Amino acid sequence: MSSRSPAARVARRLDARGIHYGWVIAAVSFLTLITAAGFRSTVGVLIVPLQEEFGWSRATISAAVAINLVLYGLGGPFAAGLYDRFGIRRVIVIALATIAISSTLTTQIDAPWQLDLLWGVANGLSTGAIGVTLAAVIASRWFVERRGIVTGMLTASNATGQLVFLPLLGWIVTAQGWRSAAQMASIVALAFTLPLVALFLRDSPAEIGLRAYGAVEDDPVILRQNPFTAAIGGLVTASRTSTFWLLTSSFFICGATTNGLIGTHLIPAAMDHGMSEVAAASLLALIGVFDLVGTLCSGWLTDRYDPRWLLFWYYGLRGLSLLVLPFVIGSSNLGLIAFVVFYGLDWVATVPPTVAITAKAFGREHVGVVFGWIFGAHQLGAAVAAWGAGAARTWFGDYQSAFITAGLISLLAAGLVIRITGRRADAAAAGPSPAEAPA
Repeated sequence: MSSRSPAARVARRLDARGIHYGWVIAAVSFLTLITAAGFRSTVGVLIVPLQEEFGWSRATISAAVAINLVLYGLGGPFAAGLYDRFGIRRVIVIALATIAISSTLTTQIDAPWQLDLLWGVANGLSTGAIGVTLAAVIASRWFVERRGIVTGMLTASNATGQLVFLPLLGWIVTAQGWRSAAQMASIVALAFTLPLVALFLRDSPAEIGLRAYGAVEDDPVILRQNPFTAAIGGLVTASRTSTFWLLTSSFFICGATTNGLIGTHLIPAAMDHGMSEVAAASLLALIGVFDLVGTLCSGWLTDRYDPRWLLFWYYGLRGLSLLVLPFVIGSSNLGLIAFVVFYGLDWVATVPPTVAITAKAFGREHVGVVFGWIFGAHQLGAAVAAWGAGAARTWFGDYQSAFITAGLISLLAAGLVIRITGRRADAAAAGPSPAEAPA
């Protein structure tokens, strides 16, 4: 890297003051993840306007959302392979440019397939490259000490992005129309986020002559292999270990009980019991507020305590709260608010300890690919629960069976995570590391 580049100059000045450049990387990544979360959530405020203008059904419009969710989740491990092959900065710049182009082109659509292509495929793949996997890779590459709190901060950016963008996007749609809201994503990507990434984001501490924050040895070498080979090789190798399957199973349950169940069905469930749509939506927004607090606290705790026991308590308490939910949602506003506060604190608190266990079991250099597959299981669980809870509501007339089932499987997840060995030897015994998988 040129010594005259902005990143190099900033790194030198910070180093003279005893500040590690990793904190700049964390800040830029946080802002990038916030805006990416906003880009993903934009389609939520476009559903009704698109329906009103074109006469498309909710099912037709939701097809684009479904494509987006699948590609966002399953794109994680392949995005990690792209980071290794082409560099984080280059991949993120291309993803932001793609978001800007697809958002602009969306203003010209007149057929459902165009929405599927632009918001389903293009937006899903692009935001998938700027998701939870990026948070795991940045925290693992740039931090040894404080890795948990950094993971928590970057993970919490998803909720923060929705809280920042959704009210603004809703106002823009009301005041100026849905095309202006779509165009805003393009403007933010090109004028704000992309320049920050291009100027200051770097692939690893070694690129600017540093070690990771708190590291006592040089960074592991990043192999520049084919992204598809890296992703599939990582899956094959990791799948030979019990740690991978325990993490994957528990994170499947995590996705099912958060995004899939509560994120999708809390609003209609509350409306079933007489709550207005605005009041029900406010409950979900409140979960997002406490999610930010809970994830940051979880990161702080992960730096200090055994992550397996943290996950045990997170899943166990989540299960108990879900078992209580059917008895408070229709009878006690105070009890429902208490559930929202508690559940918000627990919403994605599972991410920092899960990333910590992944890093210990498979090595810092392989966190991106392995955690990408674990996160893919999270999204698969969310999809299964989103459909399953809706089916339960149709068959039984309420969500009680869905909430109780979710509570029971959360308790099951608590039992699964405590069986994780927590040793690197578990991964080593399975064969070569993901980066050493045959090309």
